Amino acid sequence: MYEQLTQMLRESDNIVFFGGAGVSTASNIPDFRSSDGLYSKKLLRRCSPEEAVSHTFLIQYPEEFYEFYKKNLVYPDAKPNDCHIALAKLEQMGKLKAIVTQNIDGLHQKAGSKVVYELHGSTERNYCRKCGKKFDVNYILAADGEPICDACGGKVRPDVVLYEEGLNEATVMKAIDAIAAADMLIVGGTSLVVYPAAGLIRYFRGKNLVLINKTITGAEGMADLVINDDIAKVMKEAVNAL
Repeated sequence: MYEQLTQMLRESDNIVFFGGAGVSTASNIPDFRSSDGLYSKKLLRRCSPEEAVSHTFLIQYPEEFYEFYKKNLVYPDAKPNDCHIALAKLEQMGKLKAIVTQNIDGLHQKAGSKVVYELHGSTERNYCRKCGKKFDVNYILAADGEPICDACGGKVRPDVVLYEEGLNEATVMKAIDAIAAADMLIVGGTSLVVYPAAGLIRYFRGKNLVLINKTITGAEGMADLVINDDIAKVMKEAVNAL
């Protein structure tokens, strides 16, 4: 199967990669849904991870929001793994034209990838809701409770799409255009259950649709090649064999 993937990569020159949480697990970033949730003293109950990173929760319970957010979604010491590095190599070869990711960790850029469409934003970027001043992730981590803008005193929030919030339309359109123009689409590390992001693969009209995931996704019938294995290992071996 790896040989077949390498051959597909060899024959393609307009590849798009669409990835999810499984891409970053080799960098020791778990899927936040595996969390047991957050016990909120104000709510007097446990919250689901989805509730804890919702727009409502940020507005109503900012201290609990940032407690959960910094513990479960921010990994400043995480390093790019073999999948991130292989994709950066593919881009340098001129074969990979874009990465569309559901992840918010910024590891594709740290690996050297230039064209990355972050559907759900990034923990690396933060901004003041009042004056728009931008802050890095260290500013958020250093804050005690809710981060406050050092310029105007406004409230600072992550440039991340929370539950109850819509995706950035410009980013979605760029992702759709890239997928629609691709001759090969690699879908990796995602269970394809988070919409609307998962629906983007229906725009693919190219030759080879490859699905790489440790578990069954339900989209296997659409794919030209399915590999149920660790994506970091698969991508490293396939790209190194080019």
